[in-house]
Amino acid sequence: RPYVCPCPGTSCKWLGHLHAVLDHLLMAHKTITTLHGEDIVFLATDIYLPGAVDWVMMQCCYDHHFILVLEKQEKHEGHQQFFVVVQIIGTEKDAEQFKYKLELMGHGRKLTWEAKPRSIHESIGTVIANTDCLVFETAMAQHFGENGNLAINVTIFKKCLY
Repeated sequence: RPYVCPCPGTSCKWLGHLHAVLDHLLMAHKTITTLHGEDIVFLATDIYLPGAVDWVMMQCCYDHHFILVLEKQEKHEGHQQFFVVVQIIGTEKDAEQFKYKLELMGHGRKLTWEAKPRSIHESIGTVIANTDCLVFETAMAQHFGENGNLAINVTIFKKCLY
């Protein structure tokens, strides 16, 4: 089946084959930054903007591209939650080859989440609905944020296949 555009927060109606997803993102969503390496920092700025907001970037390592999404949702008046999702631009079988680690650090605190990336075949909304991602409240964002910015260390690991 065709893949939909994996970029959250847009009204993009693109559909296409897996091998065309990366080109689509690079051409149609030029604001997405791509960082290279298995260990990078995903910097989300202005995390206290009101309402629902998405921060998106890509990480390239091990000859694969990963989409990193920080999504802020307002669950009800004044109650916001943050969700961090890592997806591979690939199939579920591709995703099985990797795991990732997210780390929030600062002010003598450290919060770590490790999991397998999700394939872009699964929508961000589904991953969030299943809470199969790092989830934290505004108070936690304040513990780790600095001047309205939040730095998330992202490390991608290739699983050893013996």
